[in-house]
Amino acid sequence: MNECLDYASFVALVDDDEHSTHLLTRTLVDQGAHGVQAYGDADAALGRLKAVLGDRSAAQPEMIIIDLKAHSGANLEFLCAIKELIRHNHVPAVVMVQVPEEQGRRILLENGASAVFVRHRERDAYRRVAADIIEFWAQTQRPEAVGM
Repeated sequence: MNECLDYASFVALVDDDEHSTHLLTRTLVDQGAHGVQAYGDADAALGRLKAVLGDRSAAQPEMIIIDLKAHSGANLEFLCAIKELIRHNHVPAVVMVQVPEEQGRRILLENGASAVFVRHRERDAYRRVAADIIEFWAQTQRPEAVGM
């Protein structure tokens, strides 16, 4: 029996704001994402990621987008909580931040983020960031995910 199941690729979105989740999901799909699954806030997402990434037969995300706003360190805190999971499962995690601060970016990258993107309020800039995330996702696809 083949242990590698063929599921449609998707990104897991970790977001603690319902409006933001809806907007980012819609924008990502408009920009070419095949699927986006909302994993909820940090607590819900942590439980779900542990279950999904721990089960080889479950559909696993090809990328995780972290966009937490509960407090200034929420993204880093969550990233640290999943660092070993994403490393072990080779799942890239990207983080959305409000302010593009070099030191904060570097800390996120040192703690497991594959990329850091700036969350913009202006609609066209927001769409461009979503397109950049999709492009990053396409460039980081695992070979087994694309049939290689």
